Amino acid sequence: MSEAVRARLAWAAFALLAAGFATAPVANAQQAGREAERRLERVRKELQDVASERRRLEGQCGAAARQLRSADEQVARTARTLQQIEAELAAQQAALQELADRRDALRERMGAQREELDALLRASHVAGRAAPLKLMLAQDQVADASRALTYHRYLQRQRAARIAALRGELAELDALERDMVQRRAALERAHEQQRSQVDALERDRAARAKAVAQLDSRYRDRSTREKALGRDARALERLLARLRAAAAKAEAERKAAAARAAQRAASGEPARKPPPAVARAAPIQVGGLGWPLSGALLAGYGGRMPDGRSSSGVLIGAAAGTPVRAVADGTVVFAEWMTGYGMILIVDHGNGAMSLYAHCETLLKEPGTTVKRGDAVATVGNSGGQGRPALYFELRRNGQPVNPDTFLQKR
Repeated sequence: MSEAVRARLAWAAFALLAAGFATAPVANAQQAGREAERRLERVRKELQDVASERRRLEGQCGAAARQLRSADEQVARTARTLQQIEAELAAQQAALQELADRRDALRERMGAQREELDALLRASHVAGRAAPLKLMLAQDQVADASRALTYHRYLQRQRAARIAALRGELAELDALERDMVQRRAALERAHEQQRSQVDALERDRAARAKAVAQLDSRYRDRSTREKALGRDARALERLLARLRAAAAKAEAERKAAAARAAQRAASGEPARKPPPAVARAAPIQVGGLGWPLSGALLAGYGGRMPDGRSSSGVLIGAAAGTPVRAVADGTVVFAEWMTGYGMILIVDHGNGAMSLYAHCETLLKEPGTTVKRGDAVATVGNSGGQGRPALYFELRRNGQPVNPDTFLQKR
């Protein structure tokens, strides 16, 4: 086999290897994209369910509020009726007292009339028994005695008529009193019924008010959850957009590398030797201030990662389980495993700024959680194929990675 043929075969093999290495980021990005799309689909489904539940609770809250209003109005009507009954009872009591006073006065007057009648009867009886003797002894006073007897009989009839009238008035008062007593008894029964109805309505109103409060609380919970899910969905959409852009960029780089390799293989250009290994200096220690943790700087921004990739962030070595802290206030928008990053957590700080914490052992916060600067959000690990426990930290602004050193030094 000639040297030229061997060279062409070597370039063909190199081209295949280059294409394979270039395809790995694309596959990782595509896998991450599929994971994010599944996550987004789940979030959207839950968002729809929560929104549907919130609308249902809205309807229930409205119905419960209307029922509570109806109960309040019924309590008010019943209370007004109760007040009217109580006023009527008070009037009936006053009228009964007035009747009792009139009855006592009439009985007193009737007693006086009876005493006068008794005196007249006694006087008439005495005068009547002595009348024949007086006529025999004093014939000249017969006319006067006759007039006196007539006058006595007249007074007797007048007193008897007055007593009869008083008896009739007393009988009328007694009948009126019995009627009023019956009416008062009926009013007291109505008062008790109204009082019982008011108590029942008060209990019903309290129960409805409690139900409305519970529905309002559930509605607020659903509304809060819906907002959190909405933020999560928007964050995942942004993540998907970035992942798609990364996949497209990696695909373009793969095609370009494959084209260059094919061109070199076709032209017979010898394969380039890999650059000689450069002795690495002792890693720099970083941490303090606003850094997510303290440890050895294994790769700086724009440097070379242990696997040879260019770093868009910083890789900090530390013991497994070391707490990883948020570098600024924000909201967790992503927290789960992702190809190439392992367990990754993303915090949205607003104004287009986001921070990424990858290769973690444990994620301590859920999507939608609000975090403060210095809060522990994860722990150091080596997930995602990382060779040693370390944190990969990346800072992005408007979707583009930026050098975090200046940002971290200022915190």
